[in-house]
Amino acid sequence: MKAQEVTDCVTKVAISISCENLLDMDAFSKSDPLCVLFMNNSSGPHWTEVGRTEKINNCLNPKFSKTFVIDYYFEMVQKLKFEVHDIDSDNSLQDADFLGELECTLGQIVSSRKFTRPLVKKDKRPAGRGTITICAEERTDNRVVVFEAAARKLDKKDFFGKSDPFLEFYRQTETGWQLAHRTEVVKNNLNPTWRPFSIPLQSLCGGDVEKSIKVDCYDYNNSGSHDFIGCFETTLAQILQASQTYAAEFDCLNSKKKQKKKGYKNSGVIVIKKCQIVKEYTFLDYIMGGCQINVTIAIDFTGSNGDPRTPQSLHYINPQGYNEYLAAIWAVGNVIQDYDSDKMFPAFGFGAQIPPTMQVSHEFPINFNPSNPFCAGIEGVVQAYQQCLPQVKLFGPTNFSPIINHVACFQYFVLLIITDGVITDMDQTRSAIVNASRLPMSIIIIGVGGADFSAMEFLDGDDGILRSVTGEAAMRDIVQFVPFRQFQNAGTVALAQSVLAELPDQVASFFNLLQLKPPSEPIPS
Repeated sequence: MKAQEVTDCVTKVAISISCENLLDMDAFSKSDPLCVLFMNNSSGPHWTEVGRTEKINNCLNPKFSKTFVIDYYFEMVQKLKFEVHDIDSDNSLQDADFLGELECTLGQIVSSRKFTRPLVKKDKRPAGRGTITICAEERTDNRVVVFEAAARKLDKKDFFGKSDPFLEFYRQTETGWQLAHRTEVVKNNLNPTWRPFSIPLQSLCGGDVEKSIKVDCYDYNNSGSHDFIGCFETTLAQILQASQTYAAEFDCLNSKKKQKKKGYKNSGVIVIKKCQIVKEYTFLDYIMGGCQINVTIAIDFTGSNGDPRTPQSLHYINPQGYNEYLAAIWAVGNVIQDYDSDKMFPAFGFGAQIPPTMQVSHEFPINFNPSNPFCAGIEGVVQAYQQCLPQVKLFGPTNFSPIINHVACFQYFVLLIITDGVITDMDQTRSAIVNASRLPMSIIIIGVGGADFSAMEFLDGDDGILRSVTGEAAMRDIVQFVPFRQFQNAGTVALAQSVLAELPDQVASFFNLLQLKPPSEPIPS
């Protein structure tokens, strides 16, 4: 990004979303809503996905905890579209039921601060009685509060088990309590420890450490009717002071239980083991401070792509020199190569029989030079791909884990995987991604062709925390999946924007998680 473009940005705006009275699309339960935010900065019809909220199970009045931070340009009309979907068990947006949408501008939201409108269907008819509320707040403070939280002796709420507790943090506003953060659920545990998390200082208390905050503790139920365990109110100043000595401890109180039960003490104790205010650096801070991004490209050469010599194949290069693999390489590569100083890209293939032995390989350099798999620029990757195609025999299966583990061994790396099919080694791939989430690495998957990509949607952890088969949770979301077919008529610019939408946050979140400052402080433009 050029320095001039940075200074043109008036401010950053944090957007939070809630809905009420959503359509109930499920026969034996309630809808499981998720909201997708799109943006259109041009006069054309093409929308770029900004991101997705978490999915909330069995809820017609969801309050999403995920917020979106958007650059606000006063002089531009920034069109936004909010789509609400009922997500099925496979977590795929492709098979989700549409619950309604709202189109508006960022300017409308900013001028209202709290913007409520009815949801409509694609034909603009009302989507039942459903409404969406969008709250906007100027994000002028880039500090965050880092928490480590636990609890002990929580009330047992489940008849056949213990409790499945989670916490909700609220800030006090003029119109009441506003959700600032929701932790993950810890299953079957009355003495849980939650994963470390951070909340923007502005979201938690408006930057005022003396302002009241409220913490609710619930027992999660699949039905969506979560059992209230208890809550407490405090201020960030009190937490900070108490946690300096040992830990801040708060009685988790249930007022109804207190009224009914003599000698009631609490429904457990919430322990804030760590509370620290730190500066959160942005992607731009790291890039302008000297951080380099290194890109590795992995290409699917499995048999399901079809014989490259026939026009039906996804690897067939037409007389205009086009196929979906090449389009994806050009689209993403042309943007991301600006952040790679030497512009030398290692490029690998997987799932093919390769010369001279014609053994199946799941991580071979497409230039067939294992000691130097680097290609000079995106043009070099394209050239190596074109020369590689006639020499290999497409085979299988579609294994992702070898190439993920290979790249994870290597500053900050982006692995671009272009594939046509279902993952064969799903368990190993999940474990590889969970391990890679602790490393300076992001994974972008572009699905080409018309296959079922629900497995890819599952790996893209927007709606929850990806776990390995043993239950180990990913430290952060590092996967972004985009099906190429959504962009066949939109052009490569829209594809690149969508594919790379999450990358800046993923880069910044890794270094902030480790509390690593940029290599050198950015020079003001």
